[in-house]
Amino acid sequence: MAWYNTATNWFREKLNPAQEIIYREQGIIVGSDASVGYKNSFKKLETVNRGTNMIVSGCASLDFDIKDKIASDVKAGMRQKTLYNLLNYRPNPYQSIQDFRESIFTDFILEGNIFIYYDGAFLYHLPAANTQILPDPKSFIAGYKYNNTQDFKPDEIIHIRDICSTSIYRGSSRLMSANRSIEILYKMHAFQETFFDNGAVPGMVLTTENTLSQVAKQKTIQNWITGYSPKNGARKPMILDSGLKPSNLLNASFQDMDFDTSIKSHDIKILKALGVPSLLLDGGNNANISPNMRLFYLETIMPIIRKYTSAMERYFGYDIEAITSNVSALQPDLKDIAAYNVSLVNGGIISANEAR
Repeated sequence: MAWYNTATNWFREKLNPAQEIIYREQGIIVGSDASVGYKNSFKKLETVNRGTNMIVSGCASLDFDIKDKIASDVKAGMRQKTLYNLLNYRPNPYQSIQDFRESIFTDFILEGNIFIYYDGAFLYHLPAANTQILPDPKSFIAGYKYNNTQDFKPDEIIHIRDICSTSIYRGSSRLMSANRSIEILYKMHAFQETFFDNGAVPGMVLTTENTLSQVAKQKTIQNWITGYSPKNGARKPMILDSGLKPSNLLNASFQDMDFDTSIKSHDIKILKALGVPSLLLDGGNNANISPNMRLFYLETIMPIIRKYTSAMERYFGYDIEAITSNVSALQPDLKDIAAYNVSLVNGGIISANEAR
């Protein structure tokens, strides 16, 4: 960008005077700040997997309408029909549009960023975990680097970022705020697995008034593990000798070891961080499902889609709008439409035939 000085009749490039300071603060290379644990949690934790799937599926299901041409300082000259096919049918020769969208929006949730390479004809997804941003001390971005080997020019990459409190270049994963809940769930699951692997019975302790030698203790423990462990069926009658007596010193039970209440609590926290109403995962016949589904689209899906269309508008120079007519959650309720039309008829604004 440049501004024109009418006094001296010359153009001068207008830059951000603080950019060089920002460049020094952010570093010469800005890499991913997403933890490997986020991808692992997507594989291993049901709530993370399902919540991410709901967001990705919702974003990937929307098509886009290409409207009026607008100014573009990146890739001008794209035909409207070509861009329509690129965004809705054939992003590249190797992927369907659904596969392409799912891959980029999965990156957006787990990494907080989307990187798309445009070669002049097709769009290709660059995994965000391996894509680095090279800041520029004068403008903004000097380029991009993939896996420390392949360089890209700034006008070859379409970058879409989520909100981040520490960087103006990269976004942060939404799972970052739920990292504590994710770690606690891992520990609870690990405790359960270890508990049952050991074949322990909660709440029961064997006591004796006799003093047992170390060898006798080990033999007694081994005999109980072999004969009465729940892992081995525990079908043999228990025979207590050597003065052994059962004692319930602990109140814990197998039900307590399930951590059901705690797991549900942390599941809800993770879903809140992702932006998914927990009611949608409970299922069942619930009257609140429809308003929660509408809330999910309005507050989670559509803001992500707006980030996507905004980046595409700037890059290709067309007004782009998501087609929401086929999304039932975003359509007005029939009762509301009927009540609205009745009020218009009663007010004499339209006739009954027009309302029909």
